[in-house]
Amino acid sequence: MWGFLGVRKKSGLQDDAASLSFVHIIIAGILGAVVFMAVLLFIVKLVVSNQ
Repeated sequence: MWGFLGVRKKSGLQDDAASLSFVHIIIAGILGAVVFMAVLLFIVKLVVSNQ
């Protein structure tokens, strides 16, 4: 997560990259996309219902 936000040192990023598997990256990407879409849908429903 810290690497995603860009607040880690380069050595920490290299340690994390060495221990990650391809499956972890895919799962994190899918979960991130689902959360992002859920937040967008929530905002749209909130705005549309108030009009």
